[in-house]
Amino acid sequence: MTLTTETLAQEALTLLQQLISIPSLSEKEDGTAAAIEDFLQKHGVVTQRQYNNVYAFNKYYDENKPNLLLNSHHDTVEPNSAYTKDPFHPHIEDGKLYGLGSNDAGGALCSLLATFVHFYEREDLSHNIIMAATAEEEDAGAKSLSALLPILPEIDVAIVGEPTEMQLAIAEKGLIVYEGKISGTPSHAAHPNNDSAIYKLPKVLDWFENYAFEKVSDVLGPVKITVTQISAGSQHNVVPAHVDLVIDTRVNDCYSNTEINDILQREAPCELVPRSLNKDSSSIAMNHPLVQSGIALGRETYGSPTLSDQAKLSCQSLKLGPGYSPRSHSANEFIYVKEVLEGVDLYIKILEGFFKK
Repeated sequence: MTLTTETLAQEALTLLQQLISIPSLSEKEDGTAAAIEDFLQKHGVVTQRQYNNVYAFNKYYDENKPNLLLNSHHDTVEPNSAYTKDPFHPHIEDGKLYGLGSNDAGGALCSLLATFVHFYEREDLSHNIIMAATAEEEDAGAKSLSALLPILPEIDVAIVGEPTEMQLAIAEKGLIVYEGKISGTPSHAAHPNNDSAIYKLPKVLDWFENYAFEKVSDVLGPVKITVTQISAGSQHNVVPAHVDLVIDTRVNDCYSNTEINDILQREAPCELVPRSLNKDSSSIAMNHPLVQSGIALGRETYGSPTLSDQAKLSCQSLKLGPGYSPRSHSANEFIYVKEVLEGVDLYIKILEGFFKK
């Protein structure tokens, strides 16, 4: 039985309410994984599971066709301390569905699941569709999409469901987080010290604030460096041997993370150690049929400064989903009901246009 888009959209909304009611903090997503399996299986979908990653292939999967991945995550962060509503009690007020994970990224995930069901039994698709509802996105865990990708067939193009107001995020900045260290000479605070690590701090901060990388992206703008944490010392009468920094570096699509690291290791005024270099920027060509299908439906393109599981993909990928990114991780998180309903409709229409190109 073929369900109407309206029916599928209502089912997506019901599933989202169910997922909100099941705590699914990163690495503790067993309950939501089971609920997603149940939703798909009730629609006749054959599911598979790796850890808390639930995935499925369209019914008429053909290994001679290219593969389209539909992906979003079902884990959440801890509830913001400023919550005044129960984060695990899904309820609708004034057209808003409240609950932890409603916006990030439950709306996108449930809309994609409904979209996958819509296309599951279609035999005339130009691409196979692989649906992956994955875990541990919020903490970049070892059992996240990165663990699933090695057992999937090669992915040719992907839609990653995140809140973009259903606009087309055709590029996403990469990320390097550095542990920085400003070294100096430790001493008793009562004695002179011309090599204080703390007194070197202003010049170092000024350097990071004013340093500019040469290449600026048309879509993502400049590389952005932000010092986000500073710590030093443990006693009032001791000049510490070093000041520790954390530096958040958002990388545009003009550079690889390795290139950025090489430049900063040469030029930065303090020691830098990257936590990892594996979260490169992501993008999809403006002329890609998936993008063009969205543009034909009145969707706008932009570059996203925030990171998602796109960083784990080596193929071209598009970030797209209902919801509004600044609501993510906020107190009393919500998504508009109409955003979910419209999200299913738009996903289906964009893919219909894509499969015809």
